Amino acid sequence: MKLGKIKNFNVEGNKLGIEYAGGKANINFISDEIVRFEIPCKSENYESVAVEGDKAVSCDYEVKKDADDLHITGKKIDIKVSSDFSITILDKTGKVIVSDYQGERTIPVTISEKSLKQLGDEGHEVFGAIGKNHKVQDLKKIDKDDCFYGLGDKTGYLNKREYYFENWNSDIPQAHTENMPSLYKSIPFFICKKKDSVYGLFYDNTYHGYFDFGKENSEYFVYGADDGNLNYYFLYGESMAEVIKNYTYLTGRTPLPQLWTLGYHQCRWGYESAKDIRDVAYGMRERRIPCESVQYDIDYMDKFKVFTWDEDYYEEKGKLIKELSGKGFKPVVIIDPGTKKEDGYFMYDEGVENSYFATNPDGSIYVNKVWPGDSTFPDFGREEVRKWWAESHKNLTDMGVMAIWNDMNEPASFEGPLPDDVVFHIGDRKTDHREVHNVYAHFMDIGTFNGMKKFTGRRPLVITRACYSGTQKYAAVWTGDNQSIWPHLQMLIPQLCNLGMSGFALAGTDIGGFGGNTNSELLCRWIEAAVFSPFFRNHTAKATRAQEPWKFNDETTDIYRKYVELRYKFLPYIYDLFYQCQETGLPIMRPLVLHYEDDENVFNLNDEFLVGENILVSPVVVQGATKKMVYLPEGTWYDYWTGEKHEGKQYIIKDAPLGVCPIYIKGGSIIPTYETVQYVGEKPYDKLELLVTPGAGKYVHYQDNGEDYKYLEGEYNLYEFETDENGKLSTKMLHEGYEKYDQINVNSLA
Repeated sequence: MKLGKIKNFNVEGNKLGIEYAGGKANINFISDEIVRFEIPCKSENYESVAVEGDKAVSCDYEVKKDADDLHITGKKIDIKVSSDFSITILDKTGKVIVSDYQGERTIPVTISEKSLKQLGDEGHEVFGAIGKNHKVQDLKKIDKDDCFYGLGDKTGYLNKREYYFENWNSDIPQAHTENMPSLYKSIPFFICKKKDSVYGLFYDNTYHGYFDFGKENSEYFVYGADDGNLNYYFLYGESMAEVIKNYTYLTGRTPLPQLWTLGYHQCRWGYESAKDIRDVAYGMRERRIPCESVQYDIDYMDKFKVFTWDEDYYEEKGKLIKELSGKGFKPVVIIDPGTKKEDGYFMYDEGVENSYFATNPDGSIYVNKVWPGDSTFPDFGREEVRKWWAESHKNLTDMGVMAIWNDMNEPASFEGPLPDDVVFHIGDRKTDHREVHNVYAHFMDIGTFNGMKKFTGRRPLVITRACYSGTQKYAAVWTGDNQSIWPHLQMLIPQLCNLGMSGFALAGTDIGGFGGNTNSELLCRWIEAAVFSPFFRNHTAKATRAQEPWKFNDETTDIYRKYVELRYKFLPYIYDLFYQCQETGLPIMRPLVLHYEDDENVFNLNDEFLVGENILVSPVVVQGATKKMVYLPEGTWYDYWTGEKHEGKQYIIKDAPLGVCPIYIKGGSIIPTYETVQYVGEKPYDKLELLVTPGAGKYVHYQDNGEDYKYLEGEYNLYEFETDENGKLSTKMLHEGYEKYDQINVNSLA
């Protein structure tokens, strides 16, 4: 961006203001490792949606000016600022970490209007950049060995090098292919792992955004946006884990969930009556497949009107919920933002009376069609609208509803996308759909979270399809409407790993696939691959084959049960990882590169993942395969199923017939496990089983009531377990504020 030469600068606390011949720019030290760079192209004093509160801490840095440049010396990094706000960031040895690209963009492919029309006439979709510069734009140099991770659940592979993406929350029902530029979420954060360093960049701009990681030109990456400010945070760290810790310090961390929410969930858009829900719930219990919820999709509502209940098909309010709650099922219901335009409907009447809905530029209420037909859209960016929405959840919690699933909140609409000029707000500031679109769901999720917290008194489970950076403080996510195809099973691992590195620790995919018809082999391999995914739900669409495992055959049911039971066995380990996430921001499901950054074998490893640091999972994700080539990184690893010992830094071939998912436990591990139950709460968790592998190890285990916020008042236990080389266990209490286990046993894997 052309600002000319530096004329003057001013230092005030953590903020450095720079005056250029053609404009101004700002540099803010948030910490010694987090620095914000901004050109206020559109607005002064921009308030972030993702970054809440003042995150800045006192920083010592020095600014000097020579003839043309500013030189900033900090505690962890140094910064050179040149003409046109050209930035170079160096470590304390003087090595360049990242720098702006000084040349012009080179467009390798341009598409004429004639060509675009011809492609469109034949039904071709054009994916990827077509060579336009953006109103807001930033180019930075990349090196040959650079790898890029993050951006949430974008399609394709783990490493985003040489791919192009857009941030524009989109409801896309067709099959998601690796070159699809945008899906439901906009998370403009990524990590660049270089040959000898690592950094993160968070481009905090909610307008339609663009990322090209060397697809256009191997010498630079491009960030662009349609409007707003050039506003990005540089995040330093000596490891990828430290960069994630800094990013989640800035935007927030996934809060500790209720324990039951980490169990198994069953769902279908197509449970169209109380009988359907009841049949599935009792079917789970009869076949001894553990399950926490049979979720209610849109059909439970009265004519798809939010915060209502269809008593014709789902019986009187509260009856079914109460019955199934007695069997351990926790009711989870869907809510959409589209509010039916109908006089006499309480949500519409209240919204009209209080001017809570988005409007056209002339002040009339904007209307588009969604499931209820003509619908209005709450202006969630306003605090008073979020409070109204939050209060509306009492209609559901009074019936016993325990969790909410927010859908269609991109926002989706049936009569074309919302026009750019639809009027919304962010706080008291009036703006338009262009700026709000990517954060519409974020604001909705805040309202939902606050309402459920108020009316249940428990840690809310809010599941959202769309989101923005920072939404992880309020909601879990899933990857949207995937398909029952093998490529979508294969995409599960890179999608969830990149979501985790992007701050979203509680994430999952629709097991079995949402659209299309799965088969028994695909369903079995999917439950094997997903058993450690943080959010663990089977979900499918109407007009597709039912995905309850007994609808296939006994073998499928037995395999399915085996892996759901395995999930419940490892619940305390998964719960511990969420406890740790509050301190570190590290996800539950992790790519191997996160802990083995110097091992080039894992930079592009798309079919394996770690659960914490101690468990490695290498599922079969190819149709018909009965063997799996598994890469084991440095260390000693033990086959979970056989106890066989393997040394790392090598590939092995594992026999993996249907029903066997290769799982390995690292040497020196201490992993807490529970007795398998049919649902969380069926019986007290009064006994802990420690799964240990040979070698000295240390592990901290967390225990609380798994439901509310009493842990914040000290009502929890922290155990420190330690084993020596001979396997002898010692236990120390680091904190004692909750009822302890009656029994702690040790089981050795080898």
